[in-house]
Amino acid sequence: MLPAASNNGTVLVTGASSGIGAELAREFIARGRSVVLVARSADKLADLAAALGADAHVLAADLSDRADRAALPGRVAELGLVVDILVNNAGLSTSGPVAESDPDAELNLVEVDVNAVVDLCSRFVPGMVERGRGAVLNVGSVGAFGPLPGQAAYGAAKAFVLSYTQALGQELSGTGVVAATLCPGPVKTGFGAAAGISDADAEASLPKVMWVEADEVARIAVDGLAAGKTVIVPGVFNRVGAAAYQVLPRKLLLPILAKSHPALKNR
Repeated sequence: MLPAASNNGTVLVTGASSGIGAELAREFIARGRSVVLVARSADKLADLAAALGADAHVLAADLSDRADRAALPGRVAELGLVVDILVNNAGLSTSGPVAESDPDAELNLVEVDVNAVVDLCSRFVPGMVERGRGAVLNVGSVGAFGPLPGQAAYGAAKAFVLSYTQALGQELSGTGVVAATLCPGPVKTGFGAAAGISDADAEASLPKVMWVEADEVARIAVDGLAAGKTVIVPGVFNRVGAAAYQVLPRKLLLPILAKSHPALKNR
């Protein structure tokens, strides 16, 4: 369930400068919420805030930087706001075999996709519990349901997010605060290209029926959070894929995934 909107309550959305994060911000604004937009790109955030109106606030921050993360609660307080809903959407991926990976890039992925989620939950959830109201939406992936050859660190990071959020949700039972994981399948946001996977290769490796538009993902996410769902997988075919991930033997599944992953082809 979503906490009721309040005069000083806000939705903090990380990774809000584009893609699913920007669409989640738009969705919350459309539902009468204030939003705090967090990402590295101040210019992109400013453009989005201008489009969203006076209830959108910009806090540029690098979520791979622990000092930037630690400063966020104070910066939100300076706006006269409290975080009613925390959306940990910021994330990135690498691609290719671990044997050819860049250690700095892999550790940066863990810092943003894992550490930032834990850090911000630890900083904002206590206030929610104290107030007896709040919600956390952590963004995972369909890849959270099983190993992902070709994006090993990313799949493992999202598996962490799913496990962590399910445990958090149980801990919060009876507090007035809820937690859910959004696990989208493929979405055309430029995310894959940033990881070194071209849009053409991504589209060729995944059935068209699995692709869901970012605005639809955002709508389903907020609807699911409001309905009390703890794991939200947009798209019926992605839900089938998530279920298959969990029941198919790894010995059968992993070779198929490795063979079809664009970052591992011709290797």
